[in-house]
Amino acid sequence: MVNVYDVDQNKLVEALAAELKKVKGLQMPEWAKFVKTGAHKERPPEQEDWWYLRSAAILRNVYLNGPVGVERLRTRFGGRKNRGHKPERKVKASGKIIRTILQQLESEELIKKQPKGRIITPKGMKLVDNIAHKVLKG
Repeated sequence: MVNVYDVDQNKLVEALAAELKKVKGLQMPEWAKFVKTGAHKERPPEQEDWWYLRSAAILRNVYLNGPVGVERLRTRFGGRKNRGHKPERKVKASGKIIRTILQQLESEELIKKQPKGRIITPKGMKLVDNIAHKVLKG
């Protein structure tokens, strides 16, 4: 059986994002067009489908590292902030974006809450594994 570990993560996230676009419960909110993905960014994302790419990356991360919470995902998606002459520092990503995506994935029953964080459900695991199989086949 093919799973997430067997395929290139970039191809998997792109294919998973294309599949998540078809899910009705996963829609980009109106405010998402105007926000940055973290304090380390200077501008909002330029890609039209960035919400689905981030959703796919979060779903993959929950699959690999679950149970995970918002804080661990904020650290994972954060980056280095340019502070001018001062040395750069690591900054966490936006929690609102990650929290909203997690809630949408929960409403579609792809992940579920546990006392220690969120884990992937069998339905979510099946979706990710099927897409990994398609990516590996070509």
